[in-house]
This record gives sequence, structure tokens and C-alpha cells, in this order.
Amino acid sequence: MKEQFPARMIRIHFGEDDHWQGKPLHEAILAKCQELGIAEAIVFRGIEGYGSGSRLRRSGHWSFSKDAPIQLSIIDTEAQIAKLIPFLDTMVEEGLVAASTVDVIRYSRAATKAEEKP
Repeated sequence: MKEQFPARMIRIHFGEDDHWQGKPLHEAILAKCQELGIAEAIVFRGIEGYGSGSRLRRSGHWSFSKDAPIQLSIIDTEAQIAKLIPFLDTMVEEGLVAASTVDVIRYSRAATKAEEKP
């Protein structure tokens, strides 16, 4: 099954050392995305990078630092992404959020009678 629709994508950039209420920040944001029913969220761990303040972030493989750059890519409708933004305002202390409009093509398997549940 194939469906196409306009959507919103945000990419959140921060460091692996960033936390929210005792949890790694990426885990806390993913949990909030699931709670809000966001369609797609993926965490990427970078090798090296820098952001606000020009502080270099590196993964443990390249240095003694364990503060690798993290990027979350989140995609859903404009309305769903708008529900997430107030939480990001509270959760992200240092980082960058890039937002863009995207055209989504979603492929999914059509449910067969055996897969459908009453």
C-alpha cells in the first residue's frame, strides 16, 4: 500500500551527555513522541560535530569524550509536530532544531484477513 501526503520534519541536534529528568535526552524525547502518537522518530549518533557554542562533540571511539553528537529526525503532520514543540522548549537546554516541509511517501503492507484482529 502506498500513500503520499505533505508533512513536517524536524531534526533536533544535541549531545549524548544531555539528559532530561535523569534519562538520556534522546530517550526522553522518543518517549514523548510515542506518547503523542508521532508517526516517525529516529535517533542518529554521530562520530564528530559541533553546534551552539562551537563546542566539539566526539564519540568515545575518536577521543576520551563520550559526548557524541546526537540527531533525532521526527516526521509527522504539521499538527502533530506542533504538539511536540512545547515539550522540546522545556527539554532541550542546548541544541538546535531545524524544521522543514517534506513530501512523504509511506509504504505499508496491506493487512490480510489473518493479520486483522477483531
